[in-house]
Amino acid sequence: MFISALLSSFGQNDFKKRPALGVHLIMNDFNSASTIRTSSLSNVITSKSWSKTQNMSAGIGVSYIQGVSNYVDFAATISGSFLDYPIPGKALRGTNDLLLEAVVTGNLKLLSDKYWVSPFVTAGLGGSKYKGYYGAILPLGVGIQVNLFDETYLLINSQYRIPITENATYHFYHSFGVAGNINKKKVVVIAPPPPPPVIEVPKDKDGDGVIDAEDKCPDVKGLASLQGCPDSDGDGITDKDDQCPTVAGLVKYHGCPIPDTDKDGINDEQDKCPTVAGFARYQGCPIPDTDGDGVNDEEDKCPTEKGTKENNGCPVLADFAFDANNVQFVTGSATLTAKAKTELDKGAAILIAHSMLNVAIKGYTDNVGKPATNLTLSQKRADAVKAYLVKKGIDGGRLTSTGFGIENPIADNKTAIGRAQNRRVAFTGNN
Repeated sequence: MFISALLSSFGQNDFKKRPALGVHLIMNDFNSASTIRTSSLSNVITSKSWSKTQNMSAGIGVSYIQGVSNYVDFAATISGSFLDYPIPGKALRGTNDLLLEAVVTGNLKLLSDKYWVSPFVTAGLGGSKYKGYYGAILPLGVGIQVNLFDETYLLINSQYRIPITENATYHFYHSFGVAGNINKKKVVVIAPPPPPPVIEVPKDKDGDGVIDAEDKCPDVKGLASLQGCPDSDGDGITDKDDQCPTVAGLVKYHGCPIPDTDKDGINDEQDKCPTVAGFARYQGCPIPDTDGDGVNDEEDKCPTEKGTKENNGCPVLADFAFDANNVQFVTGSATLTAKAKTELDKGAAILIAHSMLNVAIKGYTDNVGKPATNLTLSQKRADAVKAYLVKKGIDGGRLTSTGFGIENPIADNKTAIGRAQNRRVAFTGNN
């Protein structure tokens, strides 16, 4: 079944091996096989106790090889060597006699004969004859083929021959040989077709494929679809009737393209603002600015409310009836004063009315005291403002609170008035 599977190998047969005959020098090694079976392969490798060449039995082999497909070769080999064959269960005779072995194998190649070197694995079935003893063996092995001039092959092969019957013995079989093709490659010669009959061709002065009798432009090479006249820009209008012969256009514009008055890349037929440059996504018109704040709707996070560019088109609390200066705290603490709560109530109402408005709450102090203490106090005050606004129904995700301590003073900390101005909470946009 193994050989039949190999014979049904894959692929096309462009590089299938032609029939070849080979001659091989062979070496039979019984000692290594016996050592491995009584010990183990790892012990043999570790102790380097495999047989040397002088302990092997030399011989000659001949083979017939033929490709079944690009990657599978059939091989039949007969080999002979003189040796004292160790028949199982019988003592060695002490004299050498002829051992004949005949095997049939399939060689499964890694590469086709297109390549000069191809490794292969081999398996098959064979028989042996030594004096009056006959046996059957199963050869399994590996090898390598070297392609010489596409006619001759160098073959190196090692097999482990496994006995099937009682008169056969385990042994290694090594071969080195050459094989040459015994027939030539088939060369297919295709006869040339007979010459075509000579047919008189009608005159075509400009050589455009339209005969002069039907050519409206007989002296200029043109197109058959335009009765022999040229169309340089390929718009279906002949050059003689085209006012823009080098630019594709339309008949209604006399061969010229649809105009684009504002040069925005959108022709006037599709441009809703043909005299003002715009964008295709707005049908040729500029990007709109619905609230007229100078920030176009694509960049404006509050497109229906006037704002500032700095706040991405959104307003800030200072744009409404809100005075951040009224947001004060009890001295040295983060407790909001009554006046501060009144002002923050206004801020909450503004934020509820303008849902797109987000606010960054920034707390500051004067420079009296330790910077670390001031930083903590400023953060607490910013957090207190945020907490108050959240309590009034403002989503906390619209608010950020950050304490900056003594940073960014807006007045001179050397005076009481200046320090009072620096103890503040600022409200900026956060859109």
